[in-house]
Amino acid sequence: MKDIAEQEVIDIGDMDVEAFNEYATEQGWSDGMPLFVPTEAKVAKFVETVRGDNRPYAPVPPRQIVPTVQALAANAVMAGCKPEYFPVVTAALRGVLDPEYNLHGTLATTHSCAPMVMVSGPIRHELNINCGTNCFGQGRQANATIGRALGLMLLNVAGAKPGEMDRSTQGNPAKFTFCFGENEEENPWTPYHVQRGFAPTDSVVTVMSGEGPHNLNDHGSTTGDGLLTTFAGGMSNPGSNTIYGKGPMFVIIGPEHAATLKRDGFTIDSIREELWKRSRVHLSRVSKENLVTYETTGHKPDGDWLTIGRDPNDIHITVAGGPGKHSAFIPSFGGTTVSCTRIAR
Repeated sequence: MKDIAEQEVIDIGDMDVEAFNEYATEQGWSDGMPLFVPTEAKVAKFVETVRGDNRPYAPVPPRQIVPTVQALAANAVMAGCKPEYFPVVTAALRGVLDPEYNLHGTLATTHSCAPMVMVSGPIRHELNINCGTNCFGQGRQANATIGRALGLMLLNVAGAKPGEMDRSTQGNPAKFTFCFGENEEENPWTPYHVQRGFAPTDSVVTVMSGEGPHNLNDHGSTTGDGLLTTFAGGMSNPGSNTIYGKGPMFVIIGPEHAATLKRDGFTIDSIREELWKRSRVHLSRVSKENLVTYETTGHKPDGDWLTIGRDPNDIHITVAGGPGKHSAFIPSFGGTTVSCTRIAR
C-alpha cells in the first residue's frame, strides 16, 4: 500500500481488514470509522481517473507537504470512495488550497468548522450524489465518502489530528463528512455554479469552512416576505463567528420555500439584500465584554445593530433538499472564503 502522506510503499503483509484498521489507528491515520485497505491495485485505479488533470498541487498547510496523487488516492480508497468519485475529491482539495480559504487557520482553530462540499452540474447524477430529500444526511455512498475522503486528506496530509493541530473545542459531526449536491432541477433561479461564472454544463465543487447546517423551519408562512423574516431570525446569532469574524455564509433554500419566494417575485439578489438587513443583531443581545472585543478588532456597530456579514455578498444562496417546508443556514468560520473548482474530466 502507499504511505498516506509520502510516495512510499509500506508492506502490510497479509493483514486482513480488521488488522489493517488496528494498524492504521496506531499510526494515527483513522477518523475513528472503519477504513478500506488502500492496496496498490486499488490506488492505481483511482489515479487513472485524474490522468487528465496534470496541474501540480500546492503544499498543503500546515505541514506544507506537496502530496502525490497516489497518497491522495490512498485516502480516498480508505474513505470508501469509488474510483469515479476521485476527481470530485481532488477538486475539493484544490478548493481548500485556495489561499483565501485559510486552510491552516480553519484546521487549527478552536471553532467547530469543517469543510462543506457542494457539488453542482451534470456529475451529480452521474455519481448518484444526493441533492434532494435528506441531502445532508445518510444513505448515499457518494455523499458519505467524498466528504470523508477530504477529511482524511486533511488528517493525514495536512496533519489535522484532533487534540494536536486540530484544536476544536467541541468539534462537529460534519468533520466526518459534509457533502451534498445542488438541487438544480427545482431551483427557480440560477444554479450556484452559474452564479459564479461557470457554464451550466460544467461540473463544479464548492467548498467553505463552515458549521453544520442549522435548520430554518417555517410551516406557517405563506408569503416570501414571511419566509425571509423567519430565515433572518435564524441567522441572527450573536454566538456565530460571522458576527465578528465576518466572512461568508450559505442559505440553502428547500424547494418548497424556493417556489414561494419565486412566486412572490424575489430574486437571489433581493433575497440576499433582505436577509442582510433583517438578520442584524441588536446590541442588547450582545454582552458588554463582547462589544469591546468587536470594536477593538474593527467590527463596530451600525447604530444599535451589528451585521452578520461585511455586506450582502457574504450571503450565498442556492437550493437543495426535497419536499417539506425547511431550509438551512450554514455559517462559516469567518476568516475564510467560498472557493469553486471545476472538476477536470
